[in-house]
Amino acid sequence: MVQMTDAEFEVLVGEVFDALPDAIVGHLDNVAFLIQDQPSVDRPRLFGLYSGRPLTTRGVYGFGELPDRITLFRNNLEASCSSIDELRACVRVTLVHEIGHYYGLDDAKLQELGWA
Repeated sequence: MVQMTDAEFEVLVGEVFDALPDAIVGHLDNVAFLIQDQPSVDRPRLFGLYSGRPLTTRGVYGFGELPDRITLFRNNLEASCSSIDELRACVRVTLVHEIGHYYGLDDAKLQELGWA
């Protein structure tokens, strides 16, 4: 298990996000990234969650829309990793996976692409 301070984890997530290719993050619009310590009780082992309306199902997207959200569950990510490098890789896969949902990819397609 890896344990970091809140600030250290936020820096790690920021570094991983900044290193993602523009092809993945260049078209993100109105997306908030959140870090929480625990998902809801019915999904206690979740690493991340996309909440919003995928691009493929949107109609008109206008002024005043609440941002879509991508939440990373820090405690589950840290508990599943035995080193900082492993945590960094897990955060990367989780970010790419949840961003994939923003673009309308389902779990089967994300698995096929190696992003699950």
